[in-house]
Amino acid sequence: MKTPPPSPGLRDLRHLTPARVGLGRSGASLPTSALLAFMLDHARARDAVHAGFDISAIIAGLDALGLQTLRVSSRARSRKDYLRRPDLGRKLDAASQGLLADGSRVPCDLAIVIGDGLSPSAVTVQAVELVRALVSRLAIGKIQLGPVIVASGARVALSDEIGALLGARMAVMLIGERPGLSAPHSVGAYLTFAPRTGRMDAERNCVSNIHSSGLSHDEAAFKIAWLIREGLARQVTGVALKDESSGQARIEPA
Repeated sequence: MKTPPPSPGLRDLRHLTPARVGLGRSGASLPTSALLAFMLDHARARDAVHAGFDISAIIAGLDALGLQTLRVSSRARSRKDYLRRPDLGRKLDAASQGLLADGSRVPCDLAIVIGDGLSPSAVTVQAVELVRALVSRLAIGKIQLGPVIVASGARVALSDEIGALLGARMAVMLIGERPGLSAPHSVGAYLTFAPRTGRMDAERNCVSNIHSSGLSHDEAAFKIAWLIREGLARQVTGVALKDESSGQARIEPA
């Protein structure tokens, strides 16, 4: 009779998750090492929220990919305004509205918007490589791209107004996600079919946790491209479009 394997313990669980489990204790408190690790991760999360947004580096990287870019701003004039007034981050300022309301611009299938969000440093580091992986997959489906918009002071819903002004059938916002204690540099992608001001979150699809310990750029680009193709074909996003990309054969760009 075989001896049954020992039941998994907290030590085993700690190897499977970055969550804070099985930290131990020192008297009635945490061990010093666990407390210091928590304080460090908390400081990194706070720093990510207030980090600078290197727009010039992002635009230079997009230019190197041969993509047309435009720079816009929300109505949040400072980081303090952005954090205290989320509504201001959902609307373009007057100058940006005028820039995008160009009647000579040809309507497109997809508007890609890159926004700083709540982790500007994550976007600065990851945006160009994520776009590189994405556009190569979109080229396979012959999806017509509009100019890539780089937006400061951006909330997710800012892509609704941008997409509508560009005459885009769909908008995808690549934005810095709210920092967590284990993932301060994560990017999320939010997709909206027929973007217009007033769209609800239930009308969007989201691919989140794009970072070094989460979804890779290639994995995320595969999922985003699948949702874009299916969303355009079915003319829906959000709760009406289930992500079934995991069951699809992966077609790698040449």
